[in-house]
Amino acid sequence: MYCVCKQHIENALEQFLEEYGEAPDLVNLTETEFSDWDPPVQCAHCDQPAIVLVV
Repeated sequence: MYCVCKQHIENALEQFLEEYGEAPDLVNLTETEFSDWDPPVQCAHCDQPAIVLVV
């Protein structure tokens, strides 16, 4: 699972495929709320705001 900015979505997709061997789902963090989890505010690869959850 990776929370990333728009610029790093492709990197996260490749990383997920390499690690799990299957295509991930993408969740827009600006449109989705979670009841038991607060997503990270920053991208896993840089200091930009995370906008997509790759899971």
